[in-house]
Order: sequence, then structure tokens, then C-alpha cells
Amino acid sequence: MKIATWNVNSLKIRIEQVMDWLASSQCDILCLQETKLTDENFPEDVIKAAGYHVAYSGQKTYNGVAIIAKQPISNVVTDVPGLDDPQRRIMCATIGDIRVLDLYVVNGKEVGSEKYSYKLNWLEKVTDYIAEQQQQYEKFVVVGDFNIAPEDRDVHNPVSWTDKILCSKPERAALQKIIDLGFTEVFRLFDQPENSFSWWDYRSGGFEKNMGLRIDLILTTESMTKQCSSCVVDTEPRKLERPSDHAPVVAEFTA
Repeated sequence: MKIATWNVNSLKIRIEQVMDWLASSQCDILCLQETKLTDENFPEDVIKAAGYHVAYSGQKTYNGVAIIAKQPISNVVTDVPGLDDPQRRIMCATIGDIRVLDLYVVNGKEVGSEKYSYKLNWLEKVTDYIAEQQQQYEKFVVVGDFNIAPEDRDVHNPVSWTDKILCSKPERAALQKIIDLGFTEVFRLFDQPENSFSWWDYRSGGFEKNMGLRIDLILTTESMTKQCSSCVVDTEPRKLERPSDHAPVVAEFTA
């Protein structure tokens, strides 16, 4: 089984890229972020015509999450207790015997800003929800664009990013709090090329110069971690014409 996360930065623009990638990768569960579509404009027919099931939660111009799967999707949740957030950033669902949480974490804009405080509070509430779901589901996967680079090795220039947004100590501590619940960040289970990133700024030839950050993550509970046989960043879609600024991250699991 393959589970992937991909911030597509507008599904309207990149639906063909997504469908082509699904066909070539044979991914079983694909979690999308930044679909940037209202629900009435979501390309559900295109996805279902290709044989997939889909659940989605969107808003105009910004945010939006979706899960595409080969198997039926059930028990969908888009709002977590205690978090009053009209932005569509969360989707939790069950596919087979696996519980999947798809997150588009708040960016935070700038350390010390109001949006930064909102990000930390948002993460705290989501962490509480993850802990609650973890008690119910043995096979639990949390994926998405976390807007946090876990370590300095996940940053193209750690010195210039020290204590900056996406790399600040409180953000990394918030991510670690989720991991400490009993999750593994499976990308680091395997030998990886140096300077492996999942996001590159469109400006200044960020991708061509590999000036990126690794902020798209897959976290798994112990039973899923034991079954994980690989986890990679697929940079091929980032090479396409009009690509997302993110690349898919794919984890593979044995039965």
C-alpha cells in the first residue's frame, strides 16, 4: 500500500497532473492540501471516473484539503473539538482499517506575529485531537504540509533560517509533541540523499538550485511504522510545466 501527501497549490490548475501521477504511482491513498476550491467546484466527477473515491473540504481561493483513495472513505471529520477555525485545513477519515489525518498546518507568517500565535494554538488543539484519535485507532497516519522543517538538515541554509518561521524552536517543539504521542516520522527511517526537500520557492530558481525545505511529512503509529518499507520525495512532478511548489511525499507499507 502507498500513502502520499501533496500540497498541490490549486487543484483547478493541477488536476491533470494529479490524475497522471495517481496513474503512474499507483498510490492507494493521496492526501491533498491547498486545493483552493469551493466544494461545488471540486472535480469529483473526474476523480470518480478514474475509479477512485474522494472526500473534500474547501473554500474559495485559499486552503482546502481532500483525500483520494482506491477504497471507500468513511467517518469523515473536518472540524476538531475546541478549535474554532473556518479555514478548511483538516480532514480525518477511515480507509479500510487505517485512520488518516490530512493537515494543512497554518503558516504563521512571522515569528512573534498574531498569526504565529494562532499557529501554535492551532497545533495544540490538533495535537489534542490526534491523542484522542490515537486511543481509538491502532493504525493511524498523520500526513500533510506541516509548515515546519523538523531539523536543520531539512533546510537548505540552516543559518539563514535560524529562529525564522517554519524553523523556530516553538514550532519544532509543537511538532515533536505530536511525535512524542507515539508516532514516527517515517522519512527518517531510511537512508536519504543529503539536501532532501519537499518545497522550493518559485522565486530565484529555488528548485533548480535545490534551495528548499522539507515540510511535508508522514507520521505513523507503531503498527504502521513496522510495516513501512520506504518513504521518498518524488521530485518528478516539480519538474513539470506550471508545477506546484511542493512535491509529493510517498510512503509504502507491506500488508
